[in-house]
Order: sequence, then structure tokens, then C-alpha cells
Amino acid sequence: MPPEKLAYALARYSRSPDSMRDSVEWVRAHDSSKFLESFYFQYGHASIADLGHLALSFEGISELAAVEIEDEPLWDGQARSSRYQDFARAGFITPPEAEGEAAETYAAAARALLEAYQRVHGRMVEHLKAKLPRPGAMKPDAYERNIAARAFDVARYLLFLGVPTGVGQVTSIRTLERQIRRWRAGEYAELREIGGETAAACARPPDVIWDSHAPQEPLAPTLARYVDPDPCAPAALRAVASWARQNLGAASHAPQVPVRLTRIGDPLAGIAATLLYSVTEWPFEPLYETVRSWSRARQMEVLHAALGPRGRRDELLRAFRTAPYAFDLCIDIGAWRDLHRHRRCHQTRQAWTWRHGFETPDAIREAGLEAEHQAALEAARRAAAQLPEKASHYLLPFAARVRSLFQMDFAEAEYIIRLRSGVKGHFSYRRAAWEMKQEMERVEPELGRLIEATPPWVEDPLVR
Repeated sequence: MPPEKLAYALARYSRSPDSMRDSVEWVRAHDSSKFLESFYFQYGHASIADLGHLALSFEGISELAAVEIEDEPLWDGQARSSRYQDFARAGFITPPEAEGEAAETYAAAARALLEAYQRVHGRMVEHLKAKLPRPGAMKPDAYERNIAARAFDVARYLLFLGVPTGVGQVTSIRTLERQIRRWRAGEYAELREIGGETAAACARPPDVIWDSHAPQEPLAPTLARYVDPDPCAPAALRAVASWARQNLGAASHAPQVPVRLTRIGDPLAGIAATLLYSVTEWPFEPLYETVRSWSRARQMEVLHAALGPRGRRDELLRAFRTAPYAFDLCIDIGAWRDLHRHRRCHQTRQAWTWRHGFETPDAIREAGLEAEHQAALEAARRAAAQLPEKASHYLLPFAARVRSLFQMDFAEAEYIIRLRSGVKGHFSYRRAAWEMKQEMERVEPELGRLIEATPPWVEDPLVR
């Protein structure tokens, strides 16, 4: 059944003594749109919309847009892997914000990064073959695949947020509604366009039909009528940013470290600090300690700023969701992009920026490619300085650092550290996971010692 009719059938089943078979047959003869309009969209019975799921694919979108699509706690999906595919073959996405001369500047910089990416990958393949000869027990094709994947792990630092990718997702009607409304109010024109296209796709029959004899009808036509842009979250963040400019001052000059753990013992201060973290460039630990030193009245001013634009049916900002362990990560975009897919934690990313500098993999230095690597990154930085701010974000290489807060309980910390420190993972997020364990041992020694993790110096580079 189409997702909306399925949601109607399951909702009716919960409200009727009829069997599921009878409920399904009843729904086939009745209009599900009137039910959803009444009970979900008008009266807010949101659980009904969790009963119908849709599968969508987003093709030829930028990595920047893909990050925004995946930035949903109740999300299931997959994106193209930079480990197993040559991303240079697909070219690049030019952001709508880059027009005329800016578009030419952007295109030249994008081509230069992709050319450097291909050169570095070829050189890394040669370097790794010399360093890691094929074991006798490994088949040649498996060896070639593993070497190519390891080389892509290094070369991907020269990919950037404007490279094309594809994302497939399965979400409930409720989650998709929230996604579309968020995208249509987004700060990037590409994302706003994707929101409109997704709503239009819900209103028409699907493009891919498994059973050619099945009725070809729209999958979520009612949803498509109720996805106006959601102005609440952007307005709330602007209000918090305005409060921060007037009251907080410049960011702390604390030393920049890749991973720092703060244990949140004061929930009110934790929420206020997370709200401010989302609209500033402050590291979390000094920000949290600063907020804790304030009076309760001043802490509440931050919350009131965020709550000001909120309507009766608007959800709280994600920054209101806190957890005991707050890991402040300042790591390369490539590693963050992998960790971003963990859903059982509350994530708060600061704005994209060029100001945190770049990471350089050890393998780049070992292969004698550091000068070429740095030259490519600096050339992209110079080009970005000539672009409108939003367009410049599309040129951010995966080597650029991004700051993000991951708040979680101990069980999730144990899971992420154990999984992401394993030898099959990318060396960058393996290092971040190991440092998360060290931080947990520093803050919670007894719990930290319970976590099993593989040190980053333990490697099996031909295993994938």
C-alpha cells in the first residue's frame, strides 16, 4: 500500500475491533487524505505519521546538501562512499549563490582540487604498493581493491563539500515532513530547491515501480500539501546569536584540541551553553564553565531568546537535548562526516568556516606529497575568499576542520569508541575515537577503563 494508506490502516486498526485484513480492505475503499488532514496535520496526532514510510533517493546533490539531509535523528539511509569510488569522475556542483565571475572562480578552484585529488590518489597507490607488498595468500584483485581504498582514504582530504554524491533514505512521513520544512527554510539555495523537489515527488507516482501491474498513485499527496518552510528554528537561532553578540563576547582562546570531554552536571547551564555553542565559535568546555558562573536569571535569558519565536506546535531546538557526556570535536570534515551518522547522540555543529585550518594525514608526509597537498588547500582558501560566504562553504575541503558537539550517555560513548577505533575504519576517525576513550578515562576513570578500544597505531592496512 502507499505509505499514507498504510498509516491510515494501522491507525484505524488501533481504534477498531476489526482485524488487520478488514482494516486494510476498509482503507482501500476510503480516502486516507481526509483522515490524515484531520488527525495528523490539524490535530497533531503525530504518531500516526510514523506508521507510513517512504524510500527516496537524492541524486547529483552536493556533499553539503547530503550532510543536511542526513542531519536528522530519526533517519535511516546510505550515502556514496568516498572509500570505494573515484569522486573526481562526477565533476562538481556549482552553488546557486555563485554567479557570473564568482561561478568562474569557483569552477577553476573546484577543478584544481579534483585534479590534485586524482594526482595524490595515483601517487598514494604507488607509495602503498611499495610499502605494503601483496601477501602470498591474498588474491591480486583483492589486493588492488584494498590498496585503492587505502589511497582513497588519503586522497579524500582534497575532496570538498561541492562534490556530487547520492543519498538513499527510508523515513516515516512524520520525519520527512520535518525534513522538508527544515530544508525549505535552510540557508542554502540548493537545499531549499531540494525541499521543493521532494514535496513535488511525494505528490506524484513514484519514478521506480517494482511491480509494473501495481496501481501507480502518489505516495504521500497529503504530506505534499503541508510542508511550508519552518521559520521557527532559524528565527530562534538568530535570536540566540543576537543575545550572544550583546552579552557573551569573543570566543575563548583556549588551545585547540581535537577532542575534549565535559561532564554536564548542571542541566540548565548545559542547555544554555549548547545554545550559545551552536551560534558561536567557542569551544564547549570554557563556554560551559562561563555559563555556570552566571546567575540563574542570566542563564534563563539565553533560553528565553531561543523560545521567543516558538509557536504552540513548534518543537524545541535540538540544543535543548543534552546528555551527561559532551565531546567537543574539532576534527577534519571527512572524519566528522563519518561520525555524524551516529544517531543515538545529540549533535550540535557550529557553522562551516575556514578559520580552524586543515589536517594533513601522516601518509601524505610519508609519500613526500605534503607540499602539493598544502598548495592545493591554500589555493582553495584563496579562491574561497573571493566568493560569497555561502558559496565559499562548497569549496571547503574534507581536510578542513569543523567543530561539533556530540552529547551522549555512557552506552553510546562505549559503542562509538569501540566501533570507530577498529582497524577496519578510516585512520582519522580511529584517532578521534581513541582520544574519546582517553578523555573518558580522564573524566570518568572507572567507566573509561571499561571501554575496549583499539589504539590507532595497531593497524592491518590490507583489511577492509
